[in-house]
Amino acid sequence: MKILNRYFWQETSLTILMILLGLLAMFSFFDLIQELDSLGKGTYGISQMLAFVLLSVPGHIYDVAPVAVLVGMMVSLGTLARNSELIIMRVSGLSLMNIAAILLKIGLLFTVITFFVGELITPISEKMAQRMRVKATDSVLVQDFRSGLWVKDGNSFVNVETVLPDASLLDVHIYEFDENFKLRSISNAKKADFADEHWGLSDVTQTKFNTFKQIAQNNVQTQLFDKANWKSLIRPELLNVLLVAPEKMSAWNLISFINHLELNKQKATRYWVALWAKMTYPLACMVMVVLALPFGFLQQRSSGTSTKIFIGVMLGVVYQIMNRVFIHLGVLNDWPPLMSAITPTILFLIAGLSLLFVIERR
Repeated sequence: MKILNRYFWQETSLTILMILLGLLAMFSFFDLIQELDSLGKGTYGISQMLAFVLLSVPGHIYDVAPVAVLVGMMVSLGTLARNSELIIMRVSGLSLMNIAAILLKIGLLFTVITFFVGELITPISEKMAQRMRVKATDSVLVQDFRSGLWVKDGNSFVNVETVLPDASLLDVHIYEFDENFKLRSISNAKKADFADEHWGLSDVTQTKFNTFKQIAQNNVQTQLFDKANWKSLIRPELLNVLLVAPEKMSAWNLISFINHLELNKQKATRYWVALWAKMTYPLACMVMVVLALPFGFLQQRSSGTSTKIFIGVMLGVVYQIMNRVFIHLGVLNDWPPLMSAITPTILFLIAGLSLLFVIERR
């Protein structure tokens, strides 16, 4: 059994790694072509472009790892079946469940690798890539709204027109309301930098509104400050949402941002779905092993390596599409986040187990 274990590990893991490298090369080539449009803007040269592409690789590893496991397993098992090695193993007393147990250990290894890359490497590399690109192209980051980023902070609403790559803020507008939601003051600052657990505001104009009706004069007071301190629940790490997509943020940052949104009674469905997807997506590597196993016993001699690769890639594409569709539908329809994140994986697991059941019955 130890010899078979070692043989399966050698045959399948090497193939999976080769498929993974091929997919990474393809996606990196696409990134390179896409970045050509930005070449020459500001100081964004060839070296910066290549650095951006390399820093994007960990994100691609996280995305394509399940597909690489599926295609690699199908190719490896197809080769073993074509050489009648699987049949010899079965005749020698190795059951289908024994083979599945060995292959699932390989899938578990890639599950751990995928989780490690997605949790510890991708958020950092994505942030570095985006900040480097933004700084080199002399551009800035804003939210989808034309007016910039809007954040609710207690009884205040904060509008940030510009977020720089170092998480400093330009053109900050703070609208403070009282308990009855009457406007109490408006503070406009040219710049805000975070240090010592508070934001330092520069060139501040503060307008206060007196809400007492009996006072007829001096209802509005305006003051100018060169410097001011602003205590806020907003932290630079919460602004990562502008630099890194929720799906590529670390679980810790997602939890932090979700807590911030819920504390301010804002909708956090998208980030809950992203968090559950972050926790469940690596398990797809093991599910792909279950799905690939039946193809080692189906049409053993009639289908070649190219057919296996084509089928595997198509199944991987279907899985990725289903993931995106369920995530978007879950956000739009307020489905339970766990259901939105794990449904495609469960469906593929059911499909793989059903095929295994059919083969075992044969």
